[in-house]
Amino acid sequence: MGGDYEDDRGDVRGIEREYSRRRKMSRGRFVGLCIVEGNFALQMARPDSIPGRYRLLAVALMAVLVVWAVLTVRRGRTTVGADGVATRGAFRVRRWAWHDIYDLRIEARPGQRSADVKSLTYLYDNDGRRARLPHLDDWQLPDLWAEVADLHTAAARHRGMTWERRPAVEVRIGERAAYRKAQERGITWALIVFFAALTCLLWETAVDDGPHTFLFLLLIGAPLATYGLLTPLFRRRYTRALAHA
Repeated sequence: MGGDYEDDRGDVRGIEREYSRRRKMSRGRFVGLCIVEGNFALQMARPDSIPGRYRLLAVALMAVLVVWAVLTVRRGRTTVGADGVATRGAFRVRRWAWHDIYDLRIEARPGQRSADVKSLTYLYDNDGRRARLPHLDDWQLPDLWAEVADLHTAAARHRGMTWERRPAVEVRIGERAAYRKAQERGITWALIVFFAALTCLLWETAVDDGPHTFLFLLLIGAPLATYGLLTPLFRRRYTRALAHA
């Protein structure tokens, strides 16, 4: 995070700040990742696990995931300045001017009792869309709530408006949250179906000369069909719950 200084209004912190990785992941998460990667390496090393061409594809996919994760951690950052807020991920940079920003909000991660990060900070624009601010969380910062409150105060004069709630934007935020939850549930069920189909594929490979073409179609088509059918149902469910809230 950028060093402290005093601006022309006597604000000791100022508005120019950068949030990047300051603390490494916890020991528990590191051990968990080592177990997952070790098991993957063990399965790939077994000569009777899966055919060579599929093993090569699995290794390539894992390599892509590892490179993406490393770049996300090392390059990821949130920059705050007089012009607005910018975020950087593994390959993408996004920017918002202060007059396009509706709010900065801290949101807890449900069910993450022992995770490194329990609370994240999100930027909401005037259309209700949200974006996570990398490394602006309770793992990297000792007092996240005080930091975000200080950001609100320091940014007030650059926005040209107060941080008051607007009902129309709040409605859009709720609608987008319902759609986002529906997508998450749809993806979860699609992954369940995918791994079930993958288990069938591996079993067929182990007990027979090779998997049938039908199983390859099932591996791709069944998860997509599950997502396409369940996501609209979940969206209607969450939208009705929002309307009755």
